[in-house]
Amino acid sequence: MRSRPRRNRRTAALRGFLAETSLSAERFVQPLFLHEKPGDEDIGAMPGCRRLGPEGLLREVDGALEDGVRSVVLFPAIPESEKTRTAEGAWDPEGLIPRSIAALHERWPELCLMTDVALDPYSSDGHDGLVADDGRILNDETVEVLCRQALCHARVGADVVAPSDMMDGRVGAIRDALDGEGFTEVAILAYTAKYASAFYGPFREALDSAPRAGDKKTYQMDPANAREALREAALDEEEGADMLMVKPAGPYLDVIRDLRDSTALPIAAYQVSGEYAMLEAACERGLLDREKAVLESLLGIRRAGADVILTYYARQAARWLANG
Repeated sequence: MRSRPRRNRRTAALRGFLAETSLSAERFVQPLFLHEKPGDEDIGAMPGCRRLGPEGLLREVDGALEDGVRSVVLFPAIPESEKTRTAEGAWDPEGLIPRSIAALHERWPELCLMTDVALDPYSSDGHDGLVADDGRILNDETVEVLCRQALCHARVGADVVAPSDMMDGRVGAIRDALDGEGFTEVAILAYTAKYASAFYGPFREALDSAPRAGDKKTYQMDPANAREALREAALDEEEGADMLMVKPAGPYLDVIRDLRDSTALPIAAYQVSGEYAMLEAACERGLLDREKAVLESLLGIRRAGADVILTYYARQAARWLANG
């Protein structure tokens, strides 16, 4: 045989310089859950993850930077008593997220601070948008509120705002709102293809943000659809998005590849709570080697075309990579 592909796999050195895809800590974003309590709380559905108080947040970010993870995204757990149908807590300048952004920005100006722009943590209805009396999710009224939320985050130092709501037209409206107040350097990471997925369950437990009635299928995408993601991507790019997101990551590798092939914008992918919980359950039972399985899952997301990966394994993966 003249052609023997195994020749290129014979030694570690050969495999190393012929590797087509690589992982590095700078590709990772660490999602962080915050609450108003002074201490930290374990999240039962997500072993190893915690809701962080103010001191815990500072410790976690300090550790992430030491591990080489330079980006975090913040999610608030809001007490039920503070949630309302109009979700006005989402743009309260004294709220948990603005205060946390300001504290982190002041202490670590080099940190890339991403924030979630959506109403579900603040809504007594548990939806990403405002809910009409007949149960409809109000698109344009929600977009107006999301602009206020994005501006609230930008004013205290957010580097990237990430609208995860899937309302039509929100990227362009947020871009206009940011530019109108001089925040031309604040980037928008659009949740372009956010699917109505069963893999969000542990996340909703972490934030107690599940819908109180109905579901999110009128605004999040149908898992059966891939071409629709290309339409969403074209609209978000036209409206001024700086990066495009696919969520979840693992079950939608084909969509990541489709977006990668259709745009020059950076592609982000979110390895969501359900993906994390499945890996943890298998590893806890001894069915998988945690380090090898996690790194392989992240490599697969990168290979599909993601430039940025949001993952609860960000710090662990960074340490594993550093240790070879």
